[in-house]
Amino acid sequence: MRTIGLLLCGWLLSAASVQAAIDPSLLKPLASEDSDTKIMAIAALAQAAPEEALPVLKALADNALAVSGERLLIVDGERVFDAASNTEIKPAPAAHETIGINNRVRRELSGALAALRLFSADREVRWQAAQELTLSADAKMLPLLDKALAAETDSEIRARLQLAHAQASLGSTDAGVRHVAVRALGESSDPNVRQLLMPLTEKRGDAWVEPDSAVRAAAGTSIRAIEQRLAWADNLGRAFTGLSLGSILLLAALGLAITYGVMGVINMAHGELLMVGAYSAWAMQSVFRAYLPSALDWYLLAAIPVGFLAAALVGVLMERIVIRHLYGRPLETLLATWGISLFLMQVARTLFGAQNVEVANPVWMAGGIEVLPNLMLPWNRIIIVAFSIAVLAAMWAILNLSRLGMFVRAVTQNRAMAGCVGVPTGRVDTLAFGLGAGIAGLGGVALSQIANVGPDMGQGYIVDSFMVVVLGGVGQLAGAVWAALGLGVFTKFLEGWTGAVVAKIVVLVFIIIFIQKRPQGLFALKGRFVES
Repeated sequence: MRTIGLLLCGWLLSAASVQAAIDPSLLKPLASEDSDTKIMAIAALAQAAPEEALPVLKALADNALAVSGERLLIVDGERVFDAASNTEIKPAPAAHETIGINNRVRRELSGALAALRLFSADREVRWQAAQELTLSADAKMLPLLDKALAAETDSEIRARLQLAHAQASLGSTDAGVRHVAVRALGESSDPNVRQLLMPLTEKRGDAWVEPDSAVRAAAGTSIRAIEQRLAWADNLGRAFTGLSLGSILLLAALGLAITYGVMGVINMAHGELLMVGAYSAWAMQSVFRAYLPSALDWYLLAAIPVGFLAAALVGVLMERIVIRHLYGRPLETLLATWGISLFLMQVARTLFGAQNVEVANPVWMAGGIEVLPNLMLPWNRIIIVAFSIAVLAAMWAILNLSRLGMFVRAVTQNRAMAGCVGVPTGRVDTLAFGLGAGIAGLGGVALSQIANVGPDMGQGYIVDSFMVVVLGGVGQLAGAVWAALGLGVFTKFLEGWTGAVVAKIVVLVFIIIFIQKRPQGLFALKGRFVES
């Protein structure tokens, strides 16, 4: 770019002294109607007064530079400043005309601004400038980049500048310089760098874009190296997404692992308990928005106990009113819970409407961690994985360290014997069902942060939840964990290779074959129906 070439001359051949004000003769050409004149003026201004030029050029880029007679002005809302001295003008001129620029001038202006910001004392400003120049630098900028690299001490900014330096070197007339640049770019993991190198291995008509065969070969090697890193990052992203899906399946299946293991109940309404938890999150968001708007970002913390208690209460009512009278009759229980699921969905439609409701992520769950240029780990999924681990730990503590947990394990293994030694099996059934339902409610709270919240949302998870329980082993906490995480990761990798529909079919076929070979699941446990 012509602007950068002229700017380099200023940096390398002369050292302009810092002035208190800019010479108005340098500013006047900026108001010209001719684009070439504006571009020359931008370069001259940056050369003569780089520190003072920055606010003027920024105002030009923001359409805030105006002309009034022979004077150039910077307009900041109601305030007006003299562009030459940067002092406020009072009273402001009655009339002024904004200086417009076209796309060509804007491109040159963008490069000039980025070049000037490389030497800012503000680390964030230098970082943004280095990012802008990473893939837009050309050979004319090499001396300036050398100067910036020599002065830069921040390792992250230096890495960006080195990438920009290598990219700029691709325009060199020296094949040796281009060869070194191509090899340096091969160390990147940025998909944009791959696109930058691709033309070097292609032909345009009968001629190669890159005439030197050694540089072409080095470009091909660098492209393959970048593709390997990108593939590795893609696989890492699939693994993380699979863990995230597995954590949701785990929260959905933990409750079933208790109720199915303790009571042998096939609860077809378990998905609707997820829905209860999700609507609890929406309700708490509405309450905070109406009465505690300043604390809206913390509604999710309040939704956790509310979601647990709401789903647990629904579960206890289900067990007391319907399920208790159907123990030992699995077909009738299945049909009854299916009817309850339809009833709960209709209640949700009546109370909240048939359309999905919006549950927004809190600010502290927005964004993510950029691990690699093509791999971003969202905070909402990271927090959901951590939340699942916390729920799992609490579940383990309840089942292994509490009196209720001891009773649940006793009833799971041998209901008749547990009753004979004084375990209140009926009460244990109710509490276990309430606990399982409450954990499903927690799963719904987590699910509200990554999925649509509506009356039918639970239907998409009920089958997967049962698959996790059966695959892991009835009543087995460890089995549920391994099955949920394994299914999540396996499914996401299959989706990347075959598509979502084929992946779901393959998973179902795998589980059918596995259960035929090992009916007790991954972890066998002597159930209450098995005699000692």
